[in-house]
Amino acid sequence: MARDPETIEREIERARDALASTLDELTVKANPKRLADDAKVSVQAKLAEPKIKYSLLGAGVLVGLLLLRKLLR
Repeated sequence: MARDPETIEREIERARDALASTLDELTVKANPKRLADDAKVSVQAKLAEPKIKYSLLGAGVLVGLLLLRKLLR
C-alpha cells in the first residue's frame, strides 16, 4: 500500500526531531567539564568516608614519621 507524501514528510520530521533531541542529550552527557566535575565530586565523596579518610591519614603520619626518622639519623 502506497503512503501519501504528507505522511512520509511527517514521519521524517518526527525522526529528525527525535535525532536532534538525542544529539542534544549526548552533547550534555559528554561535556568534558561536566565529566570532570562529576569525577571530582565522586572522589571527594569517597575521601569523606571515615574508613578511607582515616586510612589515608594514618598512612600520611607513618610516612611523615619515617621521613623524620631518616632525617634525624
